Amino acid sequence: MEKAKEFDLNIEKILENWENYHAIREIIANALDEQILTKTKDIEIKQTSDGWWHIIDFGRGLNYHHLTQNENEEKLNNNKLIGRFGVGLKDALATLYRHNIKVEIKSKYGIIRLKTASKAGFDDIITLHAEITPPNDINMIGTDFCLYGCTKEDIEQAKSLFLKFTKNNLLETTRYGEVLSNTGANSNIYINGVKVAEEPNFLFSYNITALNAQIKKSLNRERTNVGRTAYTSRIKDILKDCQSNIVIEKLIEDLQEFSSGNRHDELSWNDIAMYASMKISELNSKATFITASDLQNTPSLIDNMLRNGHTPIVVPDNLISKIEDYNIGATEGKTLITANQYIIEEQKNFIPQIIDINSLSSNERNIYDKTEKILELIGGRAPNIKAIQIVDKIYENEFFDETVGLWIPDEGRILIKRTQLQSLYKYAGTLLHECCHAISGFGDVSRDFERELTTVIGVLASKAL
Repeated sequence: MEKAKEFDLNIEKILENWENYHAIREIIANALDEQILTKTKDIEIKQTSDGWWHIIDFGRGLNYHHLTQNENEEKLNNNKLIGRFGVGLKDALATLYRHNIKVEIKSKYGIIRLKTASKAGFDDIITLHAEITPPNDINMIGTDFCLYGCTKEDIEQAKSLFLKFTKNNLLETTRYGEVLSNTGANSNIYINGVKVAEEPNFLFSYNITALNAQIKKSLNRERTNVGRTAYTSRIKDILKDCQSNIVIEKLIEDLQEFSSGNRHDELSWNDIAMYASMKISELNSKATFITASDLQNTPSLIDNMLRNGHTPIVVPDNLISKIEDYNIGATEGKTLITANQYIIEEQKNFIPQIIDINSLSSNERNIYDKTEKILELIGGRAPNIKAIQIVDKIYENEFFDETVGLWIPDEGRILIKRTQLQSLYKYAGTLLHECCHAISGFGDVSRDFERELTTVIGVLASKAL
C-alpha cells in the first residue's frame, strides 16, 4: 500500500475572525470557478445520511499542487471567476481545522486530510499539514470536498453569499454587470456572483461582471465589506448602460421622490440622476425640471406649466446646474426643459402690443412728453436708442418680480410698462435704468451695468445740486 505523504500548508497568518461559513464560502467559490473554467455541469451541495456534507464539482480534480499556489494565473486572466489569489483554499482549511471540522478532499489524484505536525527541520514548530493518501477511484471525475461537523446553518449562510443560490430576480444584463431586484431590507453587491457588500438604501442589487482596476485593487483575501468607493463607478456604468423599461421606469420613479425624501442613493449621484432625467425627457417631451424653491416661491410659474401641459419634476439644485451645462452642448431637440428655459420660451413667444401715444390719458401723456427732458439730464438720448415705446405688458406671464422696462438691443428699442406713467419718478427711474442698459451694453447684476448706473446717479445728483 502506498505510504501517505505529508504536505506543509505553511500558513503564516490565520484569519481569526473567519467562521465556518467563511471557509465554506471559499470551497463553494473554488467549485463554481472550476465549473466555469471546464464548462461542466452545476456543482452539487448535499448532506448524506452519515452526516457528511459534500461540495462536489465535475471538473479536473484537485491535487496537492493547488495547495502551493500564491497566485493562480489561470484565474487572474479570467475576469468571470470569483477566486483570484490561490490563498482562499488554505485559509478555509485552517479555519475549518481551528473549528474542529473534519475535512476530506477526494479526487482521482488522492484523498487530502488535515493534521498538525512539526515543520520540516524545526521539531518545536507545529504547523498545519495536508496528509495525502492514494485515491479510492482513479477514474473519479471532479472533486468531492467532504465536511463533517459543520451545521446546515453554516452551509446555508455560505450559500447566501452567492448570487447563484439567492432569489434576486435578474432585471437587466449590461456590458458591465447585472441589475437585480431587491428581496430583503438591504441591497446586495456581488462581484462575479459572490457577495462583497450590502447597501441599506440602494434601489437595486448589482452583480459586477466587468472588473475595473479599482475593484481588483480593493478585493482582499476576505472579499467582504468592500468599500462603496471601490464599486461606485462600475455601478454607474451598469446603470448608464441600461435600456430595459423596468429599470428605466424605476429610475424615473425614484428621481421624482426627491421632494418626498424617499429617493435612493443611486439617484443622488449626478451621473445617474442626469441619465434618468434624459430618459424622462425622451418619454415625456414636456417634462420640466424645477427646484424646491421654484415650487415654493413661484406657484404662478408651476400653475402656468400645468395649464400648458407640462409636467413639473422637482430635483435638487445641483442637478439643475448639470442640466443647464448639458443643454449648452446639446443638439436641437435633445435639450431638457428647466424652469429658466420654460420662462425664456414663454417670453420669446410673446410679442408686446405697442400702445398708440394718442390713446394715453392726459396725465400719462404729460409725463411721457417729458422723455427728452429726462434724457437731457444725462447728456441726451444715446445714439443706439431708436425708439421708446409704451406697452401694457412686457411678458405674457410675470413669474417673478414684475418687469416694468426692457431694453431690446437688436432692435434699439426701450419698452416701458404703462403703469410707470402713473408718476414722473416711476417713469423717469425706469427710463434711465433702461438707458443704462443701452449705454453699457450689459444686463442686470453685472459690474459694467452697475458702473454705468453709478455714473448716471452721479450726473443727476450734480445737476440737482
